[in-house]
Amino acid sequence: MNLLCWVMMVLGIYVQQSVSQMAQCFTEFSRSNGTCGDLLGEVEIQDCCINPDYGYVEADGVCKSCGRAEWSEWAPWSKCTVSCKDGVRQRKRMCYGIGTCLDPKNLGTIQTEPCMEQDCCPVEGGWSEWGNWQQCSVSCEIGIKKRQRTCSNPLPQCGATCEGEAEETASCNTEVVCPTHGGWSSWGNWGPCQGTCANEGHEPPMEFRKRTCTNPPPSSVPRGRDCDGDDEDSQSCTGLPFCSINGNWGPWSEPTPCTVTCGVGRESKRRTCDSPEPKHGGKYCEGDAIKTDSCTVPTSCPINGVWTEWSSWESCKKRSGRPITCRRTDGIRKRLRDCVGTKFGGKICDGEIVDHGDCYDFNGCELNAILSEWSQWSYCKPDCGSKSNRIRERVCTADISAYSIQDISVFEGTPKINCEDLKNETETSECKNLPEC
Repeated sequence: MNLLCWVMMVLGIYVQQSVSQMAQCFTEFSRSNGTCGDLLGEVEIQDCCINPDYGYVEADGVCKSCGRAEWSEWAPWSKCTVSCKDGVRQRKRMCYGIGTCLDPKNLGTIQTEPCMEQDCCPVEGGWSEWGNWQQCSVSCEIGIKKRQRTCSNPLPQCGATCEGEAEETASCNTEVVCPTHGGWSSWGNWGPCQGTCANEGHEPPMEFRKRTCTNPPPSSVPRGRDCDGDDEDSQSCTGLPFCSINGNWGPWSEPTPCTVTCGVGRESKRRTCDSPEPKHGGKYCEGDAIKTDSCTVPTSCPINGVWTEWSSWESCKKRSGRPITCRRTDGIRKRLRDCVGTKFGGKICDGEIVDHGDCYDFNGCELNAILSEWSQWSYCKPDCGSKSNRIRERVCTADISAYSIQDISVFEGTPKINCEDLKNETETSECKNLPEC
């Protein structure tokens, strides 16, 4: 069954099953974290999913995509499972949409690899003895004094510190009397306004309040300073009434056109607080000036095409079309893919339908055998628990050093090589400090 038939079958089954189901419809579905945004309202799922870019939420509270099933991007790598020495980090991806995501390379939904934040673990240091007390912070009455110690007995290691404080304080009494400086009391209440109303277009009347230098009063022996600033404050009176007129709403306007040309969108209407408008402190109209509702345009939205996987490479030939088996002359080969799933005027896929590449044909050719370079380390498996490993290997392969291109992936066929004296090698490395299963 090709991909187009599969997509049409899944979408057909989904629509049949959800004809009468209602859900919260959203104009935005995030493929990075699987969340819905910009709520339109509650509509039938089949109406919401006329637009494949939309998402919906049913009673289970989970946001679902209206589009075909596709993998999200890999999430960022997590923090290392330990802060020092050997640990692991992980990243995940999710399948969002209608149907099942294809996984031809068997990558799965989680990847795990070793990590190390720092190659040593912190060791806490120890404090030295306290130093002598410093002088008192004041020259009269009661102040504070300080003493210090250092984190050096022993010194901490690998970025650690000592637990506790490096400085200690205590009170100290000079037994000398200090002068008391004057302080303002709190402001008194505002006095009565010097008028009963405000004349429109003129400055309003004033009101006054007072305070005293009694919190505390300045001392006589030794002499303290008087309070700085004024003992009286004034301001314009506020809130003097005009005759107030409360506002009232005018009629609703006609609804605006629906914001979309297919599927579910929005329409809105407005009203103005002008029947009458508020004056002289009158209340503004209560309620909303704009009312928004959902609207449905029963037209199918465009569905853009997607590429199928590349086909296998066709056989390697000369550019003239003749075979080139066992020759060191490079040839050319091609592979194909299809753009499927385009519906309702959606865009066709970007890119080429045909891919050409250089190649060599060494099928049945007698070549020397060598061990390949070490492969990249695999991801840690399993992804949790205490018994996880990663591997790399090198294998017996054909010696292609005489060819102008050294990429084994451009060679076709199976050469004749003798691997009796060369054994495949595998290395295993333990992954440590994985999450519990």
